[in-house]
Amino acid sequence: MRPFRFALARVIDAPADVVYHCLADYRVHHRPGGFLPPAFTDLHVVHGGFGAGTVFRFTVSAGGRTRTRTQTVEEPEPGHVLVEHGGGEASTFTVEPQGGQALVRIETELVAHGLERLLLPLLAPFVLRPLYTDELDRLERYAQAQAQLPAGASSELH
Repeated sequence: MRPFRFALARVIDAPADVVYHCLADYRVHHRPGGFLPPAFTDLHVVHGGFGAGTVFRFTVSAGGRTRTRTQTVEEPEPGHVLVEHGGGEASTFTVEPQGGQALVRIETELVAHGLERLLLPLLAPFVLRPLYTDELDRLERYAQAQAQLPAGASSELH
């Protein structure tokens, strides 16, 4: 059975290393109160907290449904590609430098069965596009603010 895939990408006006750091840090940045949209709540780091090996649990409310997920993080290309996976789904964050900016792509794969499998290609883009647009907008503003902190002003940004 082939998974359903949805992706959204855009150039973010912030340095790629800062953007990737924000994505990889689940204790400080990649969380509610960081850059995640309000659809994501109750994020708890179970293990790790930065990059590969991190395990986290969160709740997401989208498309009229609320689900709690546990995800494991891998970094097949540290500094460029971060993958969250678990429970029949995976989201891949790819960050490519574009001068002083970053091309960021979020791609999600979902495995569904029965009627949900048939409806997913019709309905998921209407749910995921605004969610990922909001997340990329927030990530851009957040990474810009992190990039403007004076050196040594934040121990959170490596």
